[in-house]
Amino acid sequence: MTSLVLSSLRAIGFAVAAACAASALAPLVPPAAATTKPAKAAPKSGTKDETSKPALVATFGDWNVFVGEVGKGRICYTLAQPKSREPTSLKRDPGYAFISDPPAGGVRNEVSFIMGFDVASGDTAESKPDAKPGEKPVKSDAKSKTSVAPAPLALVDQAAFEMLPKGGNLWVKNAAKESALIAEMRKGAKLVIKAASLRGHQSIDTYSLTGFAQAMERLQKECPGK
Repeated sequence: MTSLVLSSLRAIGFAVAAACAASALAPLVPPAAATTKPAKAAPKSGTKDETSKPALVATFGDWNVFVGEVGKGRICYTLAQPKSREPTSLKRDPGYAFISDPPAGGVRNEVSFIMGFDVASGDTAESKPDAKPGEKPVKSDAKSKTSVAPAPLALVDQAAFEMLPKGGNLWVKNAAKESALIAEMRKGAKLVIKAASLRGHQSIDTYSLTGFAQAMERLQKECPGK
C-alpha cells in the first residue's frame, strides 16, 4: 500500500501540485515538489495535452482546493502552508500539507507533507561499548540500540501518527491510518508535524485546521469515489 501511495503521488500529485499554483496561487508554489521525478511525457496526439493545469476552485479558511484533469481522470487535492515553523533560525524550503485524490490505483485521500529538507527516518543504530584496556568484553557488552534521531510524527490534539520519510517528504507510516488522521484533522484545531533533519535539527511545523473539514467535503464532491 505504501509503495502505491508513493508512486502515484510522486508521479502525479506532487508534479501537478507544482504546476498548479504557478498561476493560481503564487505564494503556495511548492518548490520542493519539483525535486521528485516527473512522470514520463505523454506522446504527442496533435490535440491538447492530456494533463491540464489544476485550477483553484475553492478556499476554506487556511485550505485551498485544486482540481485538474489527468488523461481521462481527474485529480483533486487540498493544500495548506504551516502557520508557524520552529525554530525560526532553521533554514529550509517552504513546507506544505497535501490531501489528494489521484486518478490511479484507486487510492483515496492520500496524506503527505513537504518539509523543505531531507528528513531523518528515526531509525536506531547499533553500538557496542568499547572494553577497557586489558579487559575482555563480556556478554553484557552486547550491542545496544541508540536512537539516531526522533521519528517524525503528526500530532492532532492527543492523537499521534508515525510518519514515513522519503527525502524531503512525509507520508503516514501505516497507510491504513490515513483515514484516522483525516478524521482527527476534521475535528481538530491545529496539526503539528515534528521531524528532524539528517543533521539532527528538530523542526516543528504547525498548521491551522480552520476550513479543513469544508475543504475535504469539496474535495470529495469534485472527486467522488467510484
